[in-house]
Amino acid sequence: MQIVINIGIIVATIAVMELASWAMHKFLFHGPLWFIHKTHHQQRHGWFELNDLFSIGFASLALWLMWAGHENLDYRFWIGAGISTYGCIYFIFHDWFIHNRFKAFKSDNRYLMAIRRAHKIHHKTTEKNPSEEFGLLVVGKKWFK
Repeated sequence: MQIVINIGIIVATIAVMELASWAMHKFLFHGPLWFIHKTHHQQRHGWFELNDLFSIGFASLALWLMWAGHENLDYRFWIGAGISTYGCIYFIFHDWFIHNRFKAFKSDNRYLMAIRRAHKIHHKTTEKNPSEEFGLLVVGKKWFK
């Protein structure tokens, strides 16, 4: 039974991360933290961009939670594992598939193409506003056309 609970914590954490990421992206990254995030909306001049600090922050939180809960494998460990899993999903979808940080893989999957279209629209502007589609895994129905 405990394994079901642990998997449930991971899945719930992934869902919460998508919601929290959407809110942080909309209200913080395109708000007071734009001075960092704007590097992601500009042409990259190297492997890293200042915006990568956000990923380092999330990874640090996940690792700290996993360390804090590792002795008993309590809920903190599984929340950290969920944040880490979301980070892996983010890396595959966002950095690899959408932004081609590595040679992009091709797909004509309807869902993946909707995510790509929505994100391309998000990056249509290099300014703080206007912008739309702040999520990663959940996008509006109009992008599924």
